[in-house]
Amino acid sequence: MANSCNACGLCCRLFYINLTKNEYESGKYKTILEEHGKISNFKLAKEVGANLLAKKEDGSCVYLVDNKCSIHEGRPKVCGEFFCTSRAKRFEGMVEIIKKADSKAESSVAIASSKI
Repeated sequence: MANSCNACGLCCRLFYINLTKNEYESGKYKTILEEHGKISNFKLAKEVGANLLAKKEDGSCVYLVDNKCSIHEGRPKVCGEFFCTSRAKRFEGMVEIIKKADSKAESSVAIASSKI
């Protein structure tokens, strides 16, 4: 079960996605600062966060629709590399955040169910 996705959408709600230089420069993705114009110098864009994938008001990724990625086939590289069940060292912190968020969600459901 090392690399599987349960399509819960938690990763799409909890994390900001840093686009790579090629992804940012392609213009294919909505970014959080795009209404201010594109920064041509990627190093500067990264420093100010202009290369971060845009989010909706609820904090979820703009491409998350009905708990599914609407650009799945063309999603950013890091989105294709991360799984909630990943054992990769570079994702340890993110996996822990997912586990905590999932645990809180399960607790809330249990409490709500007990009140019905």
